[in-house]
Amino acid sequence: MPLVVFESAESGVASVQVEAPAGARLVDLCDERNAPVPFSCRSASCGTCRIDVLEGAELLEPPRDEELDVLDIFGDDPAHRRLACQAQVRAGNGRIRVRPADS
Repeated sequence: MPLVVFESAESGVASVQVEAPAGARLVDLCDERNAPVPFSCRSASCGTCRIDVLEGAELLEPPRDEELDVLDIFGDDPAHRRLACQAQVRAGNGRIRVRPADS
């Protein structure tokens, strides 16, 4: 089961860590653990929950068309930036490390 580490964009704020089962959505993990990722629509339409994937991108399911469309609007590379409302954890072991996108 992957360990997901949610880092804060603010220095001095502790990270949140949670073991995630396959199929878990990052948005749900954020809710459960009060992870430092902002949300608004939760449906791949606003881009509020854009995150930088710092480690473990291979442990996330590939983005679907809706997510790719939003990332494209912002000019984001889906290999390094995802929407937490859409990203789902794959089965396996390892660590996924993310933080809110800069802009």
